[in-house]
Amino acid sequence: MSSDSLVSSSAAASTPSAQNARAGRDARTDTIFRTVVTIAGWFVLITLLGAAFSMLWGGREAFHTFGWQFLTSTDWDPVNHKFGAFVPIYGTLVTALIAMLIAVPVSFGIAIFLTEVAPNWMRGPVAAAIELLAGIPSIIYGMWGLFVFVPFMADHIIPWLNANLGQWPIIGALFRGPPLGMGMLTAGIVLAIMVIPFVSSVMRDVFLTVPVRLKESAYALGGTTWEVVWDIVLPFTRSAVIGGVFLGLGRALGETMAVTFVLGNSHLLSASLLQPGNSIAATIANEFTEADSDIYLSSLIALGFLLFVVTFIVLAIAKLMLKRLAMREGN
Repeated sequence: MSSDSLVSSSAAASTPSAQNARAGRDARTDTIFRTVVTIAGWFVLITLLGAAFSMLWGGREAFHTFGWQFLTSTDWDPVNHKFGAFVPIYGTLVTALIAMLIAVPVSFGIAIFLTEVAPNWMRGPVAAAIELLAGIPSIIYGMWGLFVFVPFMADHIIPWLNANLGQWPIIGALFRGPPLGMGMLTAGIVLAIMVIPFVSSVMRDVFLTVPVRLKESAYALGGTTWEVVWDIVLPFTRSAVIGGVFLGLGRALGETMAVTFVLGNSHLLSASLLQPGNSIAATIANEFTEADSDIYLSSLIALGFLLFVVTFIVLAIAKLMLKRLAMREGN
């Protein structure tokens, strides 16, 4: 194409009519894009509300029959059609709490090691190993817990806890019981092992976002590694770290298969962490196919709705904490 043709084409493209046509195409494209992403955003909200409403509707018979006693009763008698959600709710919260008490400090240590202490040649392989642990299906953790960790707990850990902590006042009641291996403590530890890769990966990623010049300035002033982490890294990433912790907590609350294998699946309420218990997710997974009456099935669906509510409350608390931290930091 000659230079004269190029000049004529450019002149034609810059005419008012061409500019108006392009502006019209841009406006239509922008409208289509806005519509598509709006539908995607509303899809999440509609799906969430639909799932919650369907579980509430499915569990309406249980809520209508038992009322508020469904939340406080420890009964779970399918033969006589008496159901209460207190034991599964208690087991869900206790196992998740044990898991987070173990997972948060361990994940914090892993993240600090990978970002501040480990040599460069080691950071990549260890980070890859953590991501691989996060990708292992939960049923594998459950099978490992049942065949390997439960016997280890029964033979070594629980007898030691009985002998050394079971006689203590107040907290001794938490560590008394026969060495069955299965129980809320075992389930909490297995949950912690599952949650650690998620929390540590989030912490590692947010720790890497801290500007290097901030840390180097602290080191130049004579700060130790711990002082740099505590005074520079953590304040800079506090909100993201808390968000990662609550993300792990949400996974611990809803975990099903791993807990089902090692929790013992007992509806008897016990103060001891060494005794079998139950959780909401494990109860639904174990008994949904055995529900032989409408009230039995409705009670299990009602448990699902309660798990939804518990998870929603936990995540709402996390959101409020993050908002308060942002306000305190002036953001």
